[in-house]
Amino acid sequence: MNTIVLCIESLQAKLERHRKDDLKELPTRTIFTDVLLQALGWDVRDPDEVELECPTIDGKSVDYALKIDRKPVLFVEAKPLNDPLTDVKSITQVVGYAANAGVEWCVLTNGVTYKIYHSTEKAEAPDKLLFEVSIDTKENKGMSIQQVTERFSRFSRDAMAKGVLDEIGKETFTMGKIRKALDKIFAEPPNAFVRLIRSTIGDDTIKPAQVKKALNRLWARTSEVEITSISTPSVLRTTTEAMKPRGKESGDKRVQPPDSIAGVDTIVVPAQEDGFRETFLGENRWYAIRMHESMIPRIKYIAAYRVAPISAVTHWAPVNNIVPWEDTGKFVVNFTEPAKEINHINLVPKSRVKAPQAPRYTSFSRLQQAKTLDDLF
Repeated sequence: MNTIVLCIESLQAKLERHRKDDLKELPTRTIFTDVLLQALGWDVRDPDEVELECPTIDGKSVDYALKIDRKPVLFVEAKPLNDPLTDVKSITQVVGYAANAGVEWCVLTNGVTYKIYHSTEKAEAPDKLLFEVSIDTKENKGMSIQQVTERFSRFSRDAMAKGVLDEIGKETFTMGKIRKALDKIFAEPPNAFVRLIRSTIGDDTIKPAQVKKALNRLWARTSEVEITSISTPSVLRTTTEAMKPRGKESGDKRVQPPDSIAGVDTIVVPAQEDGFRETFLGENRWYAIRMHESMIPRIKYIAAYRVAPISAVTHWAPVNNIVPWEDTGKFVVNFTEPAKEINHINLVPKSRVKAPQAPRYTSFSRLQQAKTLDDLF
């Protein structure tokens, strides 16, 4: 692990020197990608272990085919340094290369950020993403070097030989599919399910509509229930410890669940004025938010509720990514672009909805239409 740590720190220094150089693909590979793969245990000079420009069935080639016992286990497609890695065509291409070759895993990288995809997952190409990791400290604010190293180590040669990605992928994608299925069931409970619950309760005064509403709310709360992850190989185990609250945190209270899980894509965070201006507006991010990992794929937007004397939601921003905040069990939300001001969504004194004391969920459509917090939640 020390080798990987030293490599990442060295590449971070190089990134600061080359960030504005607009490096093309070849120098990016030479300066960044080759070096990192070598640190991860892949000998880029040995064609039996790393085949460069590996032919694909369509007559093209993938930049790297990483092999174990001369059999490809991971394809890596490289892009120039400043490529955003968001082009669907590029994602589909590398995923297709891997799937057609019977290779389960593939990586799309610009030498700085690495996106790991499960090629045979039954989903659209962008949704095959298992996780991404970057050497860029600007992308990893809130993550320790050990956490970044752990993520990179998941596709080291040793980890691939142990089936680490297979294990993580099986757990992650299975849970994601089950949760989506349960989301649908609990958002609109089938009548047979409702009858079963009413029969089990044995109280005829509880009407089907009440059961459906209760199921919806109870399921929403599970978004904040801690679940025990499966045991993983020692290469993945990290130590977590409690951290003292920080001045800009959204509090230690759990995120309050939405009244309905259907359409949830926005998180609203309470913000003190100094933290709002310094972090939400100044740094284009917000930390440290407590949420369950299962909610992360849902959240596309973040909005700020500025506490008294403002007492209103005043700004929102699209979410770029959500990453762990150090070893706190909380997360930092990085914005895609600077926050935009909206017509203020005000707190109504003595109304149904009180001033948020912790993050809350809602939908972006509600955020656009709401005039008061009662409309928003």
